Amino acid sequence: MHDWNLLLPSGHADSFARDHLPPADQWPVFDIAGAALDYPDWINCGQELVDRHVQAGKGERIAIRGMAPGPDAPVPVAWTYGQLMQQCHRIAQVLTVDMGLVPGNRILLRGANTPMMAACFLAAWQAGLVVVPTMPMLRAAELSVVIEKAQICAALCDAALLEELQHCMAPEHVHYQPVLRTIMPFRSLATDALEARMQVHSGPYQPERTSRDDVCLIAFTSGTTGKPKGTMHFHRDVLAMCDLFPRSVLQMGPEDVVCGTPPLAFTFGLGGLLTFALRHGASTVLLERHTAESLLQAIETYGATQCYTAPTMYRQMAALLPHYDVSRLQHSVSAGEALPPATRAAWTAAGGPEICDGIGGTEVIHIYIASAGAQVREGTIGKVVAGYTAQVVDAAMQPVPPGTPGRLAVRGPTGCRYLQDTRQKEYVAQGWNLPGDTFVMDADGYFRYCARNDDMIISAGYNIAGPEVEGVLLQHTAVMECAVVGMPDTERGQIVQAFVVLKTGHRRDAALVLALQEYVKSSIAPFKYPRKIVFMDALPRTETGKLQRYKLRQLAN
Repeated sequence: MHDWNLLLPSGHADSFARDHLPPADQWPVFDIAGAALDYPDWINCGQELVDRHVQAGKGERIAIRGMAPGPDAPVPVAWTYGQLMQQCHRIAQVLTVDMGLVPGNRILLRGANTPMMAACFLAAWQAGLVVVPTMPMLRAAELSVVIEKAQICAALCDAALLEELQHCMAPEHVHYQPVLRTIMPFRSLATDALEARMQVHSGPYQPERTSRDDVCLIAFTSGTTGKPKGTMHFHRDVLAMCDLFPRSVLQMGPEDVVCGTPPLAFTFGLGGLLTFALRHGASTVLLERHTAESLLQAIETYGATQCYTAPTMYRQMAALLPHYDVSRLQHSVSAGEALPPATRAAWTAAGGPEICDGIGGTEVIHIYIASAGAQVREGTIGKVVAGYTAQVVDAAMQPVPPGTPGRLAVRGPTGCRYLQDTRQKEYVAQGWNLPGDTFVMDADGYFRYCARNDDMIISAGYNIAGPEVEGVLLQHTAVMECAVVGMPDTERGQIVQAFVVLKTGHRRDAALVLALQEYVKSSIAPFKYPRKIVFMDALPRTETGKLQRYKLRQLAN
């Protein structure tokens, strides 16, 4: 078996991606000893996820459900694996013949969770391109940073989202990027849209011969720090994320039906709502727009067995759960931010299956610590996913004893490779990925999340984990959402400050501030109570649902 720390020759004509990988001595160690991953030297993940099933005689199985534009209103679609392959082959021919793209070119994808967005992803991989997916809500200022950094020459964009991207092609606009030469719309009935171009190409397409070690995805982090980073992943990484967590933790199989809310541009969504299902011959339901009600309705209508969403959505769905039939739902997967114990309790009390809490990251592509079902242990996220190794270390990178807080360090078949970013040396140390989280590991190998390293609040010498205080506040009947950060204080160094969104019917007054403070004091050590509470209409979040604590810290300063 080839050493995954040594690169195989590339199949790319455009060498930009490989040329801009970080230096090899800054990479994490890639360890596949415990993962049983044996991919051939030349493999194309787009072909593996789609064509392989058709070639195995499973082309009539439903792969993707969702909505498509119609003459008067959106219409439902249900593509089999055979139909999905045909769509991918046609798009790949538009990309290579009509648009003249060659393997290794970067292509920006911009769209909501729809069958066409999924097909564009898969077709671009089959054409040997490097996909750079972007969140639908990004503006020209943010898109231009991505285009410039990844040197993107072409884009496929949902017709409803064209305006902001077109600014990046307008020479008179402040965010003009001359490297971007072509934007082709999709999900449109126009004669110049992707769907019309696809009709010209009816024959089969032979996917490009790409190396296992060719970059196929540059996923930009969702910007919780305000400075997104481009993470580079190979064809082997996309397949590895499908062959690890969903297989060993969720026991995923062809009878599964998945749905959820994270965007396909977010690796949590890309895996959970697309590649996991296709890798295992299952089917996915893609929701372009979603609320707690619409997600529960989709679970009921399609008999979903797996749901992927953020803690906030589970909290919202818990109150509505008794009104829907979710009897086929086996796994409720949560990721993106810490899962409050109150949210887990509310969901299970309402009749939902035990939540599979997971920690992963764009840098490592997907979840690497999680437990499901009977393996869940209260107060912990879970154990290391088979194939990965994790430990809790001190500032000198030495493992600390069980029960001792420290920095989480992870390694396995996937890991961090930033695109042209000096922060590579901060994320990787001595061959380990350092996600930036403070954890405690117990003697049985279960990991308990404390906080982000920079979310630990030190007040008068006491270490206080913000998520712990948040978990208590969320149990109060007046609190809908909350977030806790450290506020500079001349006497104590920092004090605990809470930002609170109230439920309807509660007054924002001094009496409630005092009541919340006393509630925290009565529930956990009194020194952890929020000395300042600010009421807000909403908390700042990224499009993936992650809390933007840096914005709250700015308010607290």
